[in-house]
Amino acid sequence: MNIDKTTLQDLAIFHTEEEQSVFSKLNFAQTTGGAHWLAHLLSHPYHELKPILETQAALKQILTQTHLWPQQITNGTIMVLEKYYQSQIDTIPAHAGPLQAYTYKLLHGPDFSLVRYTVGHAIDFLQGMQQFADLFTTANGSTLLNTLIARIQLTLSKPVAKELIAVSDKKSLSAAQYLQFGHFLLYHYKNQVHELIELYGRLDAYYSLARAIQVHNMQFPEVNDSTEPHFNAHSLRHILLEEPVSYQVSLNQSTNFVFLTGANMAGKSTFIKAVGIAAYLAHLGMAVPAEAMRLSLFHGMISNIQVSDNLVKGESYFFNEVHRIRNTITRIADGQKWLVLIDELFKGTNVQDAMRCSTTVIKGLLKIRTSLFILSTHLYEIGEELKPYPNIAFKFFETHVQQDQLSFSYQLKDGISNDRLGYLILKREGVVDMIDKL
Repeated sequence: MNIDKTTLQDLAIFHTEEEQSVFSKLNFAQTTGGAHWLAHLLSHPYHELKPILETQAALKQILTQTHLWPQQITNGTIMVLEKYYQSQIDTIPAHAGPLQAYTYKLLHGPDFSLVRYTVGHAIDFLQGMQQFADLFTTANGSTLLNTLIARIQLTLSKPVAKELIAVSDKKSLSAAQYLQFGHFLLYHYKNQVHELIELYGRLDAYYSLARAIQVHNMQFPEVNDSTEPHFNAHSLRHILLEEPVSYQVSLNQSTNFVFLTGANMAGKSTFIKAVGIAAYLAHLGMAVPAEAMRLSLFHGMISNIQVSDNLVKGESYFFNEVHRIRNTITRIADGQKWLVLIDELFKGTNVQDAMRCSTTVIKGLLKIRTSLFILSTHLYEIGEELKPYPNIAFKFFETHVQQDQLSFSYQLKDGISNDRLGYLILKREGVVDMIDKL
């Protein structure tokens, strides 16, 4: 799936305030390396169906084993191993006997302490990696996990590595044994340790996704390579909300455009982002926050949600809106399947201009049947002119007003909303009274 930085930002896949990001909701990684690999996975949605299905299969396999996940590999263990290869250690003898070991310990005390400490952590690390190999070695395993496990098994196949894995009591090791293992790790196994750390980071990232699926009660979507675009979701939720309202969504080639209206704070932006995040996660091979979802493989996704002006370049808000729409039309005119999300089109100009510009753009977008569109607007008046188009669906979020108090159901309804509650919100928040007292 093609996606640009603006769309990633609009959907808050990553965010400067980390707790406001989708990444933070999915990050159950146990190590820094695992978190880095998770960020890598979230930055690279797939363009083809095969890797999506392979990732789904891997996560499903991991989900059956999360309760058996090896716990002795920690961030601290990996940091100790990495520091070992960065340290300036006096030469460790290759075949140290008791006397040579005693001499090294006496003359190079700090280095010997580092060797002994590192070997202890190396034993934990290699034993943990062996447990992964044992846990996921199966004839019916996913292709993705089988590839990772095969690399682990090959890397652990060296005789001395097997000796380290076989250690049952680290305290029983002699000084000579510590030096022999330390020599092996430093001079003959450095590249293999780094490779194993990388492999563990990848496993940790997939474990993180599996734990997120469990914690957030997510389900795997059905993704297909249909030539016709479609997106159908049952009880879709926004993953960043603590108490989300669920949505029923249905878009296909015959009804490929949602014209969304509703008052401020009614839920339009949240709904649009929920659809975008779910589609994005599906293209990662990840489960989604919904009870069920079925969608076509999209060539790309593009959003127009948080446009801003550019004072340095002297570009106005409206100019950047126009530029973003121009870029959108250029990209989706390629005949491929795109998911297009637009929130409050042309906010940066007066109402009359906005109505004329919006109508022109929407009528143009309605000609493109290979893509799906969700567009929200306050300009409910233009809805009447769009009703003759057979491929447009009119949806709105309702608002109830009782004694100047607002309540929102956040439920998607059929039709067009003509709610205008800006003044009421201004009054409710005490701004009108403040102005009257000036």
